[in-house]
Amino acid sequence: MAKEKIVFFCNECGFESSKWLGQCPSCKSWNSFVEEKVSASVSKSIKNQTVKRPEVVALKEVTNENADRISTGMGELDRVLGGGIVIGSLILVGGDPGIGKSTLLLQVCITKALEGLKVLYISGEESAKQIKIRSDRIGEINDNLKILCDTDLSNISDVINKEKPELVIIDSIQTMYSEEIGSAPGSVGQVRESTHILMQLAKGLSIPIIIVGHVTKEGVVAGPRVLEHMVDTVLYFEGDRHESYRVLRGVKNRFGATNEIGVFEMRNDGLKEVLNPSKFMLEGRPTDACGSVVTCAMEGTRPLLVEVQALVCHTNFSMPKRTAAGMDYNRLNLLIAVLEKRAGLMISDCDAYINIAGGMKLNEPGLDLAIVISLISAFKNISIDPNTIAFGEVGLIGEIRAVSQEKARILEAKKLGFLKVILPKVSYEVLKKEYKDINKELEMEFVPLENVSDIIRVLF
Repeated sequence: MAKEKIVFFCNECGFESSKWLGQCPSCKSWNSFVEEKVSASVSKSIKNQTVKRPEVVALKEVTNENADRISTGMGELDRVLGGGIVIGSLILVGGDPGIGKSTLLLQVCITKALEGLKVLYISGEESAKQIKIRSDRIGEINDNLKILCDTDLSNISDVINKEKPELVIIDSIQTMYSEEIGSAPGSVGQVRESTHILMQLAKGLSIPIIIVGHVTKEGVVAGPRVLEHMVDTVLYFEGDRHESYRVLRGVKNRFGATNEIGVFEMRNDGLKEVLNPSKFMLEGRPTDACGSVVTCAMEGTRPLLVEVQALVCHTNFSMPKRTAAGMDYNRLNLLIAVLEKRAGLMISDCDAYINIAGGMKLNEPGLDLAIVISLISAFKNISIDPNTIAFGEVGLIGEIRAVSQEKARILEAKKLGFLKVILPKVSYEVLKKEYKDINKELEMEFVPLENVSDIIRVLF
């Protein structure tokens, strides 16, 4: 029998050590080492040798055509993927339990099966009857969609080699196991080995494989961080299960832009695309309300209009309370300090609450100006014109700095009927070089600002 030895792996980066360490010497993470049993025998990743071996080719002869992509039939998903699923790619989709990962991928399977593609859906968590119940709720199916309820990667590899599907779904990677690894399914060694086997199948057979991954309470994919390094694309499915909308965000993409988002709405018959997310996010927005300002954030290449809400009131406690929903809490404290020091707005004895309406989570610095204006509006109890948007970064000196793609933000606001734009003066000067009469050509009023003290002088 092959001898077994005990090794320790880092959950974050996959670093291997013969003993437990408090801090990983590779990624510097604390308390990230877990114990694993590893067999000393030589690992055979794929038993079936029908996988096509790679050959040396000239880079000049490699074609880069759109035909190498498979459209998912959902425009929002194609946008996040960079135009569709690349043949032979390995895609990881992560998200909270019950957020809609399996529903989205089953919809893709049904759509492609109806178009004539051979699709194989492999589930290690649900039975065939459970998948059938969900598919009946989503839509019509045909014989091109086949399912396999198994967790043994040896058997799964044999089935993929035999069936030669054109699209494979693995739900989920934490349930898969290889008999060559002695640890339990979901452990660091099993997840890493399972991903390696699936990557060889995807590249060797030129089959796109999408794997589902669970996330931890911190919001990252469970298992070793090396899992995200091995795959070609990492998508995160975000959203509050109490809200109807879902956001699919691309955090890694070797075949397209990162940080792209796709917006979906959860309905009884599955996930439906939201073609105009800006309009969707602003539905029900109050008019003439103090502390409400609309801003435009860039998510990848997409401009997205969201409402920033602020509430400022005198505290009843010795320590004022700060709450930030949808943005960085430390950023809120920083902006309040800038307002006190640079604009003379004394709100240190007030509770301050900031909310990005609709449950969106944004970290773009272009939100700073809208947050500052909403705080001043809530503190002074003065409302802002509802047809106004604001964007810009606020520095520690109190200066209002330029942000990227200001033209795209303005055109998105114009499309939804906004008439007034509050922006950094630097961005305004850049736009004036492109337009002779910017106010007349865009039919909008522009209010350029240099620092936070100008906000109170011009707007309040």
